Amino acid sequence: MKKNRLGQSDLFISEVGLGCMSLGTEEKRAVELVRRALDLGVTFLDTADLYDEGRNEELVGKAVRGRRSEVVLATKVGNRRVPGQEGWTWDPSKAYIKSAVKDSLKRLRTDYIDLYQLHGGTLEDPIDETIEAFEELKEEGLIRHYGISSIRPNVIREYVKRSGIVSVMSQYSILDRRPEEEVLPLLEDKGISLIARGPVARGILTASGEEKAAQGYLDYSPEELPQVRRQLLEAAGPGRDPGHMAIRYALSHPAVAAVIPGASSLEQLAHNAEAAAAVPLSAEELEEIRRISKASRYAQHR
Repeated sequence: MKKNRLGQSDLFISEVGLGCMSLGTEEKRAVELVRRALDLGVTFLDTADLYDEGRNEELVGKAVRGRRSEVVLATKVGNRRVPGQEGWTWDPSKAYIKSAVKDSLKRLRTDYIDLYQLHGGTLEDPIDETIEAFEELKEEGLIRHYGISSIRPNVIREYVKRSGIVSVMSQYSILDRRPEEEVLPLLEDKGISLIARGPVARGILTASGEEKAAQGYLDYSPEELPQVRRQLLEAAGPGRDPGHMAIRYALSHPAVAAVIPGASSLEQLAHNAEAAAAVPLSAEELEEIRRISKASRYAQHR
């Protein structure tokens, strides 16, 4: 599988990675999925301390045992569980980040994290303090590089300007083209990579996504989305799998280093990995996809 350089870092990641949030909590099944992904050439695994209250990191750690050198391991930080309190609180403080990394390392059974990402962020955060935490973790050898996971253009701009991030993780697909106007051009100009999550839009853009399309998606209403989906399937043409077309669309922008579709079965996993061997979309195909879909803009997430 093709590997792309992540930003200006020394990390090279498989263009189709694995979003581990969908692995579930059953150990045997989750470990089997991750190990099969590695066998298929997937080398980029993305998890977070938030997923299943740390259980996801534990399962990924077990799955890569003995194969750690094959993997570029990414996880996230910033959501904190307070004992005796429901849910999670947002904490991008230096003290919390430097404490939380130790728990992630323990759960992942590793002594370093390849890519440590801030799991959100607002303009009200102590951004310089957050950056300082990541830079110190790099100096200490606990992480190799850092990035942010955000869909807020104003926050992304601040980190691009003030930090040494190598990547931004953001939702990006044919049905969510919001990064194209503000985010992707900025990242391309600065040599920072986008990691695209949600490339098949909850499965709507796959061959079996008709039922999900009837629920609508972002600014596509339940009435219009099925028709848009049908047009996209027609645009795929004979021999072009719709899900592969969706993944290739996200990968077509030069700033995108990888897509990270989730997989809850071996069949889904294999299907996603096969997109790496699919023929890249032509200029004509890209133009037709953009004609059919919406070039939306970020409104609330500023």
